[in-house]
Amino acid sequence: MIGRISGFALAVCALLGGMSGGAHASQDIPDQYPGSVLYSKPVEFIPGVFSAIGATAPPSYENSGHNNNLSFIVTGEGVVVVNGGASWQLAAALHEEIKAVTDQPVRLVVNENGQGHAMLGNSYWHALGVKIVASEEAAAEFEASGYDSLDAARRIQKEKAEKTTVVMPDETFAERYVVEFGSFPIEVLNLGPAHAPGDVSVWLPRQSLVIAGDMAFHERMLPIFEETDTAAWLESWEQAFEPLQATYVIPGHGHPTNMDQVRRYTKDYLVYLRARIREHLDKGGTLADAYYVDQSPYRHLDTFEELATKNAGRVFAQMEFE
Repeated sequence: MIGRISGFALAVCALLGGMSGGAHASQDIPDQYPGSVLYSKPVEFIPGVFSAIGATAPPSYENSGHNNNLSFIVTGEGVVVVNGGASWQLAAALHEEIKAVTDQPVRLVVNENGQGHAMLGNSYWHALGVKIVASEEAAAEFEASGYDSLDAARRIQKEKAEKTTVVMPDETFAERYVVEFGSFPIEVLNLGPAHAPGDVSVWLPRQSLVIAGDMAFHERMLPIFEETDTAAWLESWEQAFEPLQATYVIPGHGHPTNMDQVRRYTKDYLVYLRARIREHLDKGGTLADAYYVDQSPYRHLDTFEELATKNAGRVFAQMEFE
C-alpha cells in the first residue's frame, strides 16, 4: 500500500506542478527499473488507473523497447490494459505488476495504434485468451507493417524479443468501442487523424481522465511521419480531443499531466511549426533550408535533436502544395 500511495502522490504532484520539477522524463536515463524489462514501475495516477511510463527516447536494448506508456485500469470487475506492449516479455512484465496490485483478471487489451510498441505484445495476451481490440485503421496498419516491426524488435531487443509474434486484434471498430466494468464506463474513441493511422484515446468520463495515446505528447518532441497529416491532426484536436475537457491526461509519451501541458507540446507545437514553414514558403524558401527553421522554443524537449529537422522537412513537403 505504501508504494501505491507514494506513486499516486507523485503523479498528483506532477499534475499540479505541470511537470515543472521533480520526476522529469529524460532520454539520458537508459533504464529506471532494474530487474524488470519495463522501463519504469507502474504508478497509480488516480485511484484505479496505473501507468508504466516509457522512455522518452527511441527504442533500444537498454529500455527494452518500452518507450511508450503502458497503462491499466483496475475496475472492480476486471482489468483493462491499454497497449499490448512492444514484446511478449514486456507484456508479461506488465502483467506481473498488475498481479501485484490486484487479483482481478485482465479482461480486455486495447491497442492504441498499429505501431509495434502498441501491438507486438498482443502475442502474450492472446496466449492467455484475453480479448484484444483496436481501430480498423490501426489493425490495417499492423497487418501491413507488423512483420517489419517484429524484425526491428528482434534486431534491437535480441533475446528480449523471444516468443514475440504478430497477432492481430480479435475485434476492430470504426469510431467508438464502449464497455463498462464496475465503476468505470470506458469509451475507446477514434477521434480522427493524429500521429499514426488509427490512433485511439481511452476516455473515462466518470473520472474525467483520458489515456490519450499518440493524440497527445508530453516531455518529448512528437515525431511527424510521412503519413502524418498535421492539418488533420490539429482538426482532430480542436473538434474532438479538446472538447473532452479532460481533467487528467495520460499521454502516449511522457508523464501523466493535464490538458494544458499536452496542448503546449502537441497542438501548440504543430501550430508553431506550421507557421514557421508557412513563413518560409511565403519567402520562396526551399526544402534544403526548411530543415533549419527556428524551433528553439522546443529545444528542451527530449528527442529534439533526433526529430526537429525531420519534422520540419515533412511539414514543408505537406504544406508546399496546400
